[in-house]
Amino acid sequence: MDGIECSLYGDDAQMKRRLTFMILLMILVCSVITSGCIDDMQEQTPESLIVYCGAGMRKPMDEIGSLFEDEYGVSVNYNYAGSNTLLSQMELTQRGDVYMPGATYYFDCARDKGLTDYEQLIAYHVPVIAVPGGNPANITSLEDLAEPEVKVILGDSKAAAIGKIGNKILEKNGIYDAVDRNVIARGATVNELIVYISMDQADASIIWGDLVVYNDKMEAVAIPVGQNIIKIVPIGTLTASEQKGTATKFVDFVASPEGKAIFEKHGFTKYPDEKYEGY
Repeated sequence: MDGIECSLYGDDAQMKRRLTFMILLMILVCSVITSGCIDDMQEQTPESLIVYCGAGMRKPMDEIGSLFEDEYGVSVNYNYAGSNTLLSQMELTQRGDVYMPGATYYFDCARDKGLTDYEQLIAYHVPVIAVPGGNPANITSLEDLAEPEVKVILGDSKAAAIGKIGNKILEKNGIYDAVDRNVIARGATVNELIVYISMDQADASIIWGDLVVYNDKMEAVAIPVGQNIIKIVPIGTLTASEQKGTATKFVDFVASPEGKAIFEKHGFTKYPDEKYEGY
């Protein structure tokens, strides 16, 4: 399947679990494609915006989109996917109004390509180690991910922001190769990692902390700030937008105290914050 690489094992029980997961994953991917693919969106009108948004921000952005429509009468059509996947789509289609990746790196890339202009900073994306409820493998640190027989699921660094950041965190701590030997799959979006962990198909993953807060099937193991790599979530307008005024208004709405409060409600730390000064 595109966007995910799975290593295969001969053990029947593992194969059965993997087959079950892949069926569920196909259902998840199909739902994402149905709701998020830019080709399937309704024809854009002057009363609508197209927003390319990282999959990890879906909950707060859905809420913000509804409020924006109520206040300004402009509907917001989201395309949710991995940050790098969205970047490729924007470059290919040359259409849309707003880009919101999971880290400033991707926005910097978009700016360098001449795809974006106006920008605001919204919240911090703080990686954590996610484990199934009850933490059956007793994972307490990054080093535990390198222990023999620990099953790890990570993001695809070519598709999702969390995949690239996860790799860098492991490299920073000198354990990338050891952990990579334990990786059973790479997910194209952070939502795929959540499915794996929630269904107890892996012992641990590295995902954004805000996605663990309200999921009773997962637990978070904090990564010490000195070992971690904290990212900032940006949002900005696309140069291709034919509704630059409305797109700018939406970006400012997301960056307003009301918009940031919604992010905070969903487990994010709003930008700026002294705790993460220097990131």
